[in-house]
Amino acid sequence: MHVVFGRTLLLTAVSLAAANSYAESSGPIAIEDLARLPALQSVSMSPDGKHLIALVPSPKNAEETALATWDTSALSSGPKVVTPSGDRMKFIAAGALKSDKILVIGRQEWTGQLGGCGEGNASGATKTFVVKTYLTGDDQKEFNEAFTDNTRRLGVSEQTQRCLELAGTASLVNMLPLDPDRVVIQQLSELSLTSNYYLYNLKTKETELLFRGGTRASPALFDSRTGKVLAKSQIEAAGSDYEQQVLILDPASGQFVLQRPLTTKLSDRHTVELAGVDDATGKYYVLTDLFSDKVQAHLYDPKQQKFDAEPVVANPEFSIARLIFSTQASNFNQVLGFVIDGPSPRTVYVDPTLKAIQDNLKQAFPNKQIDIARYTDDFSRILFKTSSNDAPSSHHILLDRKNVVNLGSERPWVGEGRTGEERWVTYTARDGRQIPAILDLPAGWKQGDPAAPAIVHPHGGPWARDYMGWDVSGWVPLLTSRGYAVLRPQYRGSAGLGRDLWIAGDREWGQKMSDDNDDAAAYLVSQGIAGKDRIAIFGYSYGGFAAAAATVRPNSPFQCAIAGAPVTDLGRLGTSWSDNRLQRILQGQTVKGMDPLKNAANANIPVMLFVGDRDVRTPAFHAQGFYDAVKNKVPAQFHLIADQQHSMPWYPRQQRETLGLIENYLKSDCGPGGL
Repeated sequence: MHVVFGRTLLLTAVSLAAANSYAESSGPIAIEDLARLPALQSVSMSPDGKHLIALVPSPKNAEETALATWDTSALSSGPKVVTPSGDRMKFIAAGALKSDKILVIGRQEWTGQLGGCGEGNASGATKTFVVKTYLTGDDQKEFNEAFTDNTRRLGVSEQTQRCLELAGTASLVNMLPLDPDRVVIQQLSELSLTSNYYLYNLKTKETELLFRGGTRASPALFDSRTGKVLAKSQIEAAGSDYEQQVLILDPASGQFVLQRPLTTKLSDRHTVELAGVDDATGKYYVLTDLFSDKVQAHLYDPKQQKFDAEPVVANPEFSIARLIFSTQASNFNQVLGFVIDGPSPRTVYVDPTLKAIQDNLKQAFPNKQIDIARYTDDFSRILFKTSSNDAPSSHHILLDRKNVVNLGSERPWVGEGRTGEERWVTYTARDGRQIPAILDLPAGWKQGDPAAPAIVHPHGGPWARDYMGWDVSGWVPLLTSRGYAVLRPQYRGSAGLGRDLWIAGDREWGQKMSDDNDDAAAYLVSQGIAGKDRIAIFGYSYGGFAAAAATVRPNSPFQCAIAGAPVTDLGRLGTSWSDNRLQRILQGQTVKGMDPLKNAANANIPVMLFVGDRDVRTPAFHAQGFYDAVKNKVPAQFHLIADQQHSMPWYPRQQRETLGLIENYLKSDCGPGGL
């Protein structure tokens, strides 16, 4: 197969100037260029390959989004329909479905009484956001709330009704690729507040119950042909602990049978995920770390209740994130490849056709990561994305396996090469543990150059991790294009890099987890990258906690700290900092350690704190209270960002404000005379 570059550039609905306004190829990336809305985002293609869907800046207001639809047979003509966000509800994500339908997610600011429903105040008013899911057609003529039960049952209190409306009551679970009209949806019960699962007809809106959920039971795997529930997961008490049980449907008896080899204690935090079924043997593909520190793919026989002796797929360094099954009629449900959850998730295709396509795309786009998003059954339309650490992602369509149509960059105004080299490194913590990290060097910096100012940048979560590539928050490109080195430690407590590293963070908040951040600073000095008196720490969410903790820990290696949306009072953390109830239960037991607010008298380095006034995950009282406690001991700043919520996407004006605060604080207020 020979790939050539097509001549077509897909322009957004705003203007030619917006799509073609490229910044200079060197020097700091302007805050405006990092903060403005992407030219393209949420790019997807319909299963039949006829339509392309994306969010673009609104032609009415470049600070807001619009939904755009293209005909893939006439991409050069531009979008055939563009619908700007409404006066209240703003589009934040979209996806192309079958039956000429589009799924759109919107949100709007909301202030009112929650009464304990969801994240926010149990009493009094809460400033937050309402998120809704909508269905529309390719013509975008009507937008209706998706998958809703329009009937209103007697006995539902006004407060419960409000709770359901705020939380959103339904979501898409399985596309059922072979069914032309139906999908599997999850719908919250108005009476029990538990989830039921239905077949939903996109054309007729008819529903058929598949699974009636409970407070402790949920489907673990659906048959992607029919939507039938093949396995379920349930939580049962086991002494002072709980068991996560997996039951698999016995086709002969029609009963769900408990699978003891798949049952684990919640406190052990093992991964056991049913990924699919092998049609030839009836065995189940299971992603699990029961046999290794990293997640592997194993085959499991539910009749014999036994795993095969060897894994199907394993990697010695990283976990297997998922298996890729065919959704096309010609080879439906066959394993086409797998994803290695390394520094950048890497897809390995075992299907010869897809492997050849991926290899040719790699030749056409050297030094880029290639991610194939969707393709038609005959491969006449292949939507894919290219990405790297030094440039925002770009989207493309491969037509007829010959010509690449460049749809456009998410930020075409940011040229390549504005940031420095990126490396996956490992350093040794003080107790001998090996800590992986991502090192982003300053633009143009090379080994042997004078030491640079540096930022240790712990991620949020903490049950999360960082990936290499372009940082969509804008923080890393902001810093490296201005001459800072950035080291992102995957400190103990980080998830996704092995169970041992993950559980090593239990009850070590502000203690060994923070030791790892201090030891990251020592690593930068030992490598000649940073001078010991020119290092700061900056984090957001849990990373903000780590920055607050660094402010009061003794013998700090940092000249200052920046704490974005931090937790600072562990006693007031509560249970509302995760969307997942099970995670809140599990992680809540591990949140122990050094409390920054209780140790505020020990503050010894300058600190800047910022948080959004609509942040219900780490409410402003954390940052405000810590600021009040340390402001008379060290130079301190507190900034409340209007209408900002905890997680992205943020408004462009909020990005401009927070990026500006970070830039100015490091330049002028970090230690004596700035960093």
